[in-house]
Amino acid sequence: MRLGVPKESRPRERRVAATPESVKKLAELGFTVEVERDAGAASGYSDDAYVTAGAKLVDRAEAFGADVVIKVRPPTHDEAGLLAEDAMLISLLQPERDEELPAKIAARKASAIALERIPRVTRAQKMDVLSSMANLAGYRAVVEAAQHYQGLFGAQVTAAGTAPPARVLVIGAGVAGLAAAAAAKALGAEVRAFDTRAATKEQVESLGAAFLTVDVKEDGEGGGGYAKEMSKAFIDAEMALFAAQAAEVDVIVTTALVPGKKAPILLPEDIVRKLKPGSVVVDLAAEQGGNCALTVPDEIVKDGGITIVGLTDLASRMGQSASRLFANNVVHLMKELVDGKALRIDLEDDVIRPALVVHRGEVLPRPAPKAAPPPPPPPSNRPRSAPAPEAKPAQKDIKSPTRRAWGTTLGGMVLIVGLFVAGRFAPSDFLQHSTVFILACFVGWQVIWSVSASLHTPLMSVTNAISGIIIIGGMLQISSSFDAASVLGALAALFAAINIAGGFLVTERMLRMFRREVK
Repeated sequence: MRLGVPKESRPRERRVAATPESVKKLAELGFTVEVERDAGAASGYSDDAYVTAGAKLVDRAEAFGADVVIKVRPPTHDEAGLLAEDAMLISLLQPERDEELPAKIAARKASAIALERIPRVTRAQKMDVLSSMANLAGYRAVVEAAQHYQGLFGAQVTAAGTAPPARVLVIGAGVAGLAAAAAAKALGAEVRAFDTRAATKEQVESLGAAFLTVDVKEDGEGGGGYAKEMSKAFIDAEMALFAAQAAEVDVIVTTALVPGKKAPILLPEDIVRKLKPGSVVVDLAAEQGGNCALTVPDEIVKDGGITIVGLTDLASRMGQSASRLFANNVVHLMKELVDGKALRIDLEDDVIRPALVVHRGEVLPRPAPKAAPPPPPPPSNRPRSAPAPEAKPAQKDIKSPTRRAWGTTLGGMVLIVGLFVAGRFAPSDFLQHSTVFILACFVGWQVIWSVSASLHTPLMSVTNAISGIIIIGGMLQISSSFDAASVLGALAALFAAINIAGGFLVTERMLRMFRREVK
């Protein structure tokens, strides 16, 4: 199968849908990759790098004429007309912004997958382009804010005076918001964050930021990893919170956005006016109208000494990193679609079907969300005077203490009888080895298992305990004579010691990943 990678035609778009690294992976799936000349130049990927990776350089028409075409941005109507019949287009389609685009693709009897519609479920995380790009956009938003803010993000103490840290408010603690909070905190800023979803509180605080709340108790957790629309009382309390924060903070980053819908206004003009001169607002929802009333998409506006950044290409400004992540997401998607040497579209697949906009020339409706589980049965109408029959205990109830005691006693008796028989009739070597084994089990288990839990992961605790048993047993087999038992005992002790040392090294490395330096 031929897979085409055309150059992006949207102005200021630096990303490319395939990198030289992903070309090799696509080739392993059975694709002949054809890349339009200079498709990756804006991201720092040369044509020679693609050729070295095994791709073929082609012109625009050939790239769009492949069996599978992968893009970043939605194609234009003219580009859709270049698709081959029965081809598959994979890109960010956003058909709700261009209702004619699916029909143009269907006219070519082609199929199309909208990457932004891949559901945010555990199985699809590796294909989630929106999360990959939002992570970069959140980071870049803070970089842009730092460029326009006329102050220091981190506190400074110098002979000429002191400077307090910048105060940053992040509205929305999704992927982009958390990335923005982490970047601002890394620069030394005092970070505050707000989200309608109570579940994000722990994530925000884990980054060292303060989580803001309102008095109205309402959870904004919606479907698909996005927030739901809140009640009027909650919105009023939210606006009051933002107004109070605007008088205190220096930078606001807004991230409230649901694909396919107009962005909600979170910073109306009266709240923006409360910001101090020199403050900066970075609106990550600018492409869909913006969260700030003064946002102008693709422009940086200065109003009353306040800078409103409405750039819509924040992820694209990190073209090389964004292309690499985007390309990896596409590779994982292709692994789901490729069956042998052909593409397989499973209309029952709960990841592929929601993203499938056009299938073999037919525009598909969005699938209905899965039905919620049935509600619990209503309470019985039995009169209060008639008590309900007593429920019988389940068959799998825990055994009574008496039965457990009998079981323990019986097991002990069997063990004693077994040891008596072994001591009476078994060879002396068997009894000696059995004693060594039992002692090794007890000593090794206690020596290793009793180590503080903070030094172990659960799995490493078990493996180190087993290795401790092996070391004790091996040491007891070592003697002055050079026989097979001594050699095997020494080797067992050596390899078990290596395993224990490696276990502690791996554990220490894992603990360092979760340890935050305190300065």
